[in-house]
Amino acid sequence: MDKHDAAQQTVIRLHLWLERGGGTIFGMGRLQLLERIEACGSLKAAAAELGMSYRAAWGKLKASEEALGMALIEKVGGNKSGCSLTAEGQALAQAYRTWFAEVERYSVSRANVLFPFLCDRFQDRKRRAPASARTSCVTQNISNNWKKFDAKTDICHI
Repeated sequence: MDKHDAAQQTVIRLHLWLERGGGTIFGMGRLQLLERIEACGSLKAAAAELGMSYRAAWGKLKASEEALGMALIEKVGGNKSGCSLTAEGQALAQAYRTWFAEVERYSVSRANVLFPFLCDRFQDRKRRAPASARTSCVTQNISNNWKKFDAKTDICHI
């Protein structure tokens, strides 16, 4: 097989998470939850878009907050006004994105040295917005979040 055969491109797929005491404290799923909370301004809407119950999303978020000893989201206004990421939540999300990208780059470079074929990173890093995101979070918070959704490509830029 030709090392440069694009039809046979091999991609690196990674699953990275942080755990403490046998329990996950942060990973790609928690990052996606924080990203959706930030985009939608609501834990309920974020959970719905990710196809999970409010209770499951709340439980995962609270488990991370307790393990990390810091709040990741905060209420905005009253109970019905929604929530946003705290400065710590934003920093954790950015740190995870940076760490993931660095590990992925290193993995690709080492794989290309070690294997007799070319490897590349998995290209779907910008997730397609779920159908519900095209209407729910965008229309719910249009004044705050309209720049995060690209209607031409159906991609949420987070």
